[in-house]
Amino acid sequence: MSWGKPHGKGTLKWPNGRNHVGDFKFGQEDGFGICLIPDSSGDRYDCYKCHWRNGAIHGYGICEYADESVYKGYFKDNMRHGFGILENQTSTTTSWKYTGTWDRDKRTGYGVWESSDNSERYIGMWQENQRHGLGIVLLNTGSCYQGVFNASKLVGSGILITEDNNLYEGEFTEACLLSGKGKLTFANGFTLEGTFNKTAHSGLQTHGVLSTGCSFQDEILKKKFQFGAGSFPVEERWQGIFEQFQKFLESGCKREAEESFLGFHVKSSKKMQKSQEYLYCQRDNEKDLGQTEDIMKELSLELKSLQSYVEKAFNTSHHPLKKVIKLLLVVFQATYSGLGANFHLLSMAQEEIKYYAKKLWEFFRALLALKTEKSSGPLSGENDEDEMSEDLNPYTVILPAMLPRFHPDLFMLYMLYRQQEDALYWQGIVRLGHLTDTKLLEFLDVQKQLWPLKDVKLTPTQALPLTKNPANPNKAQPTPYPRRKRYSIVRHKCFQSATECLQKIISTVDPKEKLEIILKTYQEIEKTVSRVVSKDYKLPMDDLLPLLIYVVSRAGIQHLGAEIHFIQDLMDPSNRGGINDFLLTALESCYEHIQKDEVRLFK
Repeated sequence: MSWGKPHGKGTLKWPNGRNHVGDFKFGQEDGFGICLIPDSSGDRYDCYKCHWRNGAIHGYGICEYADESVYKGYFKDNMRHGFGILENQTSTTTSWKYTGTWDRDKRTGYGVWESSDNSERYIGMWQENQRHGLGIVLLNTGSCYQGVFNASKLVGSGILITEDNNLYEGEFTEACLLSGKGKLTFANGFTLEGTFNKTAHSGLQTHGVLSTGCSFQDEILKKKFQFGAGSFPVEERWQGIFEQFQKFLESGCKREAEESFLGFHVKSSKKMQKSQEYLYCQRDNEKDLGQTEDIMKELSLELKSLQSYVEKAFNTSHHPLKKVIKLLLVVFQATYSGLGANFHLLSMAQEEIKYYAKKLWEFFRALLALKTEKSSGPLSGENDEDEMSEDLNPYTVILPAMLPRFHPDLFMLYMLYRQQEDALYWQGIVRLGHLTDTKLLEFLDVQKQLWPLKDVKLTPTQALPLTKNPANPNKAQPTPYPRRKRYSIVRHKCFQSATECLQKIISTVDPKEKLEIILKTYQEIEKTVSRVVSKDYKLPMDDLLPLLIYVVSRAGIQHLGAEIHFIQDLMDPSNRGGINDFLLTALESCYEHIQKDEVRLFK
């Protein structure tokens, strides 16, 4: 108590059954606390595990409501405000889950809504608990559509993609039924343009013009239409998460802001106070500050040092960056896993990943700058930002630590997007696999002087075919003189080191490491050829492409198209135009050659 008012840690009970356990300041709840508030019946309680400020819930918290709904997110003045997740388990209505932005207890802004039975998912804009603005709806039937909503009703024109890949662009009814002018593109490329009318009890009625002229490429582009492209600016999607961390930075990482952001009581956590990875929050005593300065001495502005630190930060439960990456993973999975595993959302997903890395890099540099202001170690100084080398950027420091968490859901979208092309490519790989090494090298027009036949180890039976024994015609004997070696029965022996090297491309999720593997594969091919011709040999493109096709066919990477697309989207822009970019383009040419020509070559 202080001056007759609760002050410090304690328990306060009200006559109506309300019970608060936590920190108080001059009579008001202030700091972390747990509060039970009875409902109207008095038999059940709303349970708040939150951070409080001046008697009101403020910052991150968890609320378990009496109706069994659960909210995890940020509050302001006792209301849900900012980013939060609400799982509505009310038995009187269909249960659902909302992940997104709140404004004074109302779903407002960008968010994702999903029914508990996974039959429908809405991704888009909200206003006062209603769908309002541009939105995307995914159904468990396989259909999906994008349009503009007003008070949760579809208005105007939109785009519908059916489960059998028919695409409709035109006008809809409020219930998302085709009605009015539009254009329907069938899966085979045919188009029907005119007036459409479809009701729930009758089939589709139309009056228009049918066109049967469509190129294969146009058909592919239509099938791979990307929702949300240019419609949802990536900077505006998850502002609620980034705003909370920005406020934490602007406060100078003070303990009060830290507790509000992280959602737990810092002073009670000895583990966090002793954590060597937790460098940037303000400490009240000289001992803590001294420990922090000692740790900063170990952190240099070198790539491996920064990568190691970021990896530790992402894995340390009490580090602020861990909080951000955890929330970003939650919203990414809420959008793109389950029903969201739809390749029409690939563009949205990959641009989100790049934006996450960009924002986390900005936050990391801000934390570093803030700490160097308070530190007198070797990192202090006004030119630390200028001393950072060009190879320090979001793609080299943040993505390697971030991607392992997001890769399963993200790469699933790439596999779905490339499913048709990868299937054709794999048919080619299977048929090429039936050819022996020499037959395949000959088929690919590889110059015979480059064939590494010395690498082929033949068994005695292969080297010396059996002949008839003159003394006993029924018994064979080894040929007494050398015969032509039977290289034609050998498979998977030539360029084996390059093949094994390329197979490692699936062992990492880092685009930079994947590019390094492709470069190493090229070097192994060149090294083998140089040994065969007994001199340094720089492969021209005419020789490289067939040899690379050979290695690709023997490596047997099942989803190579998805791998190439993944690297192209997330590689460091500084690699574009260099040797890595050239070799990636060469690998893509091999993939397309096997994919497009397999029917013509092997039928």
